[in-house]
Amino acid sequence: MLLRSAMDEWQQALNEAVKRLRAWEDRWDDRETPVADEATQRALIALTERLQDNFPFFHPRYAGQMLKPPHPAAWVAQAVTSLINPNNHALDGGPATAQMEKEAIGELKRLFGWPKEALGHLTTGGTMANLEALWVARELHPTRGVAYGRNAHYTHERVCRVLGIQGHAVPCDASGRMDLESLDQLLDTEPIGTIVVTPGTTGLGAVDPVHKVVQRAHARGIRVHADAAYGGFFRLLAERNPPAVDAAPFLALAKVDSLVVDPHKHGLQPYGCGAVFFKDPTVGRFHAHDSPYTYFSSDELHLGELTLECSRPGAAAAALWTTMRAVPFRPHEGLGELLAAGRRGALAWAEALQEDAKLRLLLEPATDILCFGARSPRQASELSAQSQRLFEETGRAEPGQDLHLAMIRLGRDEVEPHWPELAWDQDTVTLLRSVVMKPQHENWWPRLHEAVRSHVR
Repeated sequence: MLLRSAMDEWQQALNEAVKRLRAWEDRWDDRETPVADEATQRALIALTERLQDNFPFFHPRYAGQMLKPPHPAAWVAQAVTSLINPNNHALDGGPATAQMEKEAIGELKRLFGWPKEALGHLTTGGTMANLEALWVARELHPTRGVAYGRNAHYTHERVCRVLGIQGHAVPCDASGRMDLESLDQLLDTEPIGTIVVTPGTTGLGAVDPVHKVVQRAHARGIRVHADAAYGGFFRLLAERNPPAVDAAPFLALAKVDSLVVDPHKHGLQPYGCGAVFFKDPTVGRFHAHDSPYTYFSSDELHLGELTLECSRPGAAAAALWTTMRAVPFRPHEGLGELLAAGRRGALAWAEALQEDAKLRLLLEPATDILCFGARSPRQASELSAQSQRLFEETGRAEPGQDLHLAMIRLGRDEVEPHWPELAWDQDTVTLLRSVVMKPQHENWWPRLHEAVRSHVR
């Protein structure tokens, strides 16, 4: 009932915003207004029926992948701006939203402790942002390779192949972080131009020791790129007093050479809204190009002159800009408190799992991702089968009793340090994985915990 009431209020806000925009449109009174004919109405009804074939991403019972609803201010802003459909490539394609993008990027630079002169812009997501970052890395060091943790997102290995760069996967330690000794050995034997660190992996939620990697890399003249697509906003928690996460890796994001963050993950935005930043503004020379039919409306630098992508939705910039004003991106209020609630929920659930007789936690969460499995299995194959069964049975429960988790497949070297008595009759093991990223999870985790326990045999 509360959800329905809130949606009604935001529907009114959307209607009011559209009304105000229509008043602006009425200055051009000779336009033709599209009519919602019967075919359109039937199509929209069919759409709403098809959309019900989804998991309840909006509800705290969904604790599987990195999915949560955007802030209502974001989807209202995006919907209203989409009526105009601006393109944030050239300034004449989106004068208002281009300025909003610059202001939003400025706030993100301040959040990460970056200088004003650093380059940055929005992208359609983390994959595109990382592609651009590694493209710049290749242009700066065309004969050197890129090192990334074996824990890194698969996009780095794939992007290296796309760009023709030699990629090197660095082994991880028992906590799922880039292993520094292995990194040192690689740097001693291979020509590396850029090291990719991940402060918040998408599998275990592990946080690479960014501060220690930066120190090593810069001493050797090597660049550091931070793929903070998932974990970047946890810097807000690092700035809390006391810090709600291990602060050093996140504070060190101020010292990396390039950085990616995805507002469509923890930043309350709809898909797709990513961002990429470069500390050295002179790398903009690699983006230089000429276009015979754009960039004429202003002598000011157009965003398209500093982006790898061309057409980009101005509505995404408007949504982020609006959200930043509705929910301040600050450590002790707004987004910081929303992230802290999820983090508290993850820590509380982790403590319960450590003490549980039926379930077992793999390792203490560094962010808000938990990996766990049934405690009783003695063999890797049996543990994997139990995880698969729990995943299926909890998701098939009656509506209101269902629970939606995810799974993760891990190698022996990742699990054995924490589960030494497990017999390895196969090379990998599958565990349950939960992303506790909604603030409601702070109060909901006990129900999720009991729902899983009730299915353990």
